[in-house]
Amino acid sequence: MTEQPPAGGTDHGHIPVMVQQMIDLLEPALRAGAAPVLVDATLGAGGHAELALRTYPHITVIGIDRDESALTISRGRLARYGDRISFHHARFDELPDVVAATGRTHIDAALFDLGVSSMQLDRPDRGFAYAVDAPLDMRMDPSGTLTAADVLNTYSHGELARVLHEYGEERFAGKIASAVLREREREPFTNSARLVALLYETIPAATRRTGGHPAKRTFQALRIEVNSELTALSEVLPAALGLLRVGGRVAVMSYQSLEDRIVKREFATRTASRTPPGLPVELPGSGPEFALVTRGALRPDDDELHTNPRSAPVRVRVIERIEEKG
Repeated sequence: MTEQPPAGGTDHGHIPVMVQQMIDLLEPALRAGAAPVLVDATLGAGGHAELALRTYPHITVIGIDRDESALTISRGRLARYGDRISFHHARFDELPDVVAATGRTHIDAALFDLGVSSMQLDRPDRGFAYAVDAPLDMRMDPSGTLTAADVLNTYSHGELARVLHEYGEERFAGKIASAVLREREREPFTNSARLVALLYETIPAATRRTGGHPAKRTFQALRIEVNSELTALSEVLPAALGLLRVGGRVAVMSYQSLEDRIVKREFATRTASRTPPGLPVELPGSGPEFALVTRGALRPDDDELHTNPRSAPVRVRVIERIEEKG
């Protein structure tokens, strides 16, 4: 969900990554029917939604975000579109309930711009960035109860090592967990600078020289755990696909390999034939209900990378429903 301030315009907060490309990828679904419905499941500052509303005057947008501060920005930015957009404070895995609350049973398109936004990264009090000393918070929804400090100060060695290994793909997860438990006995963790210093001391120098910032993987793991990001993604993809009309599309922007792996696996399952292996022909009614719009993952082009370096990690995958549910 990495975004950058708009160049030369009113600062609504941010311009989203690959904004025109994403709307173009959803275009066939947004042109279909009398009143197509787009769910922007990670509304943020509203950049994607704004372009969609401006480009397709007949669509309605259901905007979802777990961060009230982001919703405040998007409400102001998109106020001129009136009842063509509704705003919902919820996690994106609550998408089915949000859609149902609007009185709808189907949608035409859904967009997921995953990860942490620049709005969150650039606010030190949120605790997402390891470059500045800040409270170890990392909640995308500040009304949530679990913080990064809670994880560090209360998880057992095994639990903490699992989080660092699974969500951060950290080679030294066990060693870091041991160091955290030893240090928290002396004093609980409250701020990021102390954790970053511990990581510098714990991760071998050779790895620090070649593996990027030593805090990157640990901070990613803590953020994912605090916000249940991967669990939510695994649950929402089948739900969103189940709500799509024929011709409808779901687009997902992932910023790290764990997210992209979940999306790739779900899309591969949905586009596979349901005919039992070994049969010479496909059985009637056993063809896939979905087709891939993107072959592999789309990447930002050179222009995007030049104007928005934070877009570098993004992987985009899009899928379309081609048959009614069997």
